[in-house]
Amino acid sequence: MKRIAIIGSGISGLSAAFTLEERRRAGVPVEYVVFESGPRLGGVLVTDRVDGCLVEAGPDSFLTEKPWAADLCRRVGLADQLIGSNDADRKTYILVKGKLIVIPDGLMFMVPTKILPTVFSPLFSLSTKLHMAREWFHPPGKAEADETVASMVERHYGPEMVDRLADPLLSGVYGGEAAQLSVRAVLPRFAEMEAKHGSLGRAMLAARRKMPAATPARPLFTSLKDGMQQLVDAVVARLSAAALRTSTPVQSIQPQTGGWLVSAGYVSDQFDAVIVATSAQAAAALLQSASASLASELGAIQYTSSITVNLGYDQQVRSSLPPGFGFLVPRSEGKQMLAATFVHNKFPHRAPEDRALLRCFVGGARNEQVLQAPDEEILRVVRAELRQIIGLTAEPLFTRVYKWKGAMAQYGVGHLERLERIDRLRQQLPGLALAGNGYRGIGVPDCVRSGSASASDVLVFLGLAEAEPPAKVSQSA
Repeated sequence: MKRIAIIGSGISGLSAAFTLEERRRAGVPVEYVVFESGPRLGGVLVTDRVDGCLVEAGPDSFLTEKPWAADLCRRVGLADQLIGSNDADRKTYILVKGKLIVIPDGLMFMVPTKILPTVFSPLFSLSTKLHMAREWFHPPGKAEADETVASMVERHYGPEMVDRLADPLLSGVYGGEAAQLSVRAVLPRFAEMEAKHGSLGRAMLAARRKMPAATPARPLFTSLKDGMQQLVDAVVARLSAAALRTSTPVQSIQPQTGGWLVSAGYVSDQFDAVIVATSAQAAAALLQSASASLASELGAIQYTSSITVNLGYDQQVRSSLPPGFGFLVPRSEGKQMLAATFVHNKFPHRAPEDRALLRCFVGGARNEQVLQAPDEEILRVVRAELRQIIGLTAEPLFTRVYKWKGAMAQYGVGHLERLERIDRLRQQLPGLALAGNGYRGIGVPDCVRSGSASASDVLVFLGLAEAEPPAKVSQSA
């Protein structure tokens, strides 16, 4: 019987455990132990019910186009619980000079694919619109080296596009800055499109023309009827209860002849392989004595923190809010808030008809210190900015503040080259696998894929499975 330790019980670690559990039930001679330093399993996937509303503390959904999270939902019996976003009502605003301006139709991420809506949109200045016109003639060419998202977007569309779209969009996903994030790691498709087509606009249209005409439009986001924690609960219910060790922080992991020694508290245990499914920085601390070089590379992956603020209101507020999913706040607006979501519009089953549910985001790279502020101060700031932006003066029926320290990995310039070095160094430690959002995707689907792949890798290493051909994976969130 081979034994595998899984350190960390976020969705990456739980996906690894579930993959091993499936193999164990199929007769593969393997057992596993999940070590979690905190009192609960599931990491940032936390759902609360307040006043009839479904309140998400962490991610509220995942991108539909990335299949791994939905596949896991189906494997744990949640196929009938998957729901799509209300895309018929999808409208997102950008705060520009204190006013909300809707993102024009046909703008895919930050690439305009429809001329007239963009030309007539007040979101962009005449100068930026001229940049967009010239962009259609951008010659193909591959950048000699990795660069920031801001650098690439500015080359194609000018600095205003960075400020009003690229930066706010990326801060919502990564909590980071376009001027720091790597194009090749965060937006690999854009790098590929530029190399092949030159113009990102022409590349998007070419990709759209290749899609089958009969393909029904899928919702942009997918979630679960009873919230994202439903996935955690369903996975945990299928794992061996004896294998789950909460409130058990691991102090160190040491390679030994034929295996690994995992030390947690006053107890040390022998395993044949180890999956470290923590942040890259936590992994660095655990692996310092095993490989200082690997720890150094892992520790160089930076993280930012985030805070989600949920506020519930009555029907009067609900009817007064702008239609759509919410708004993004560019850095140039001088606000602490990064974005706000009108949750009752975005997904069904999130709030009763007589309730409005707002989810606001603060923190990220631009405001890491806000994590130290008391909840009352954070609420005061958020409510003041909601008053300034959408005129919301009503007292909320309830509020919830959730703080996530070091939750979002930052894929800086050179990230993919660092991952290559990490992989080479990891291979010098037989039986070690790494999983989590610090490597090749920060969203829930990428974390699921990462955990499942790490479990498959250690099974191959232990001779309990055959290697599968590598699949091409998008690094974007």
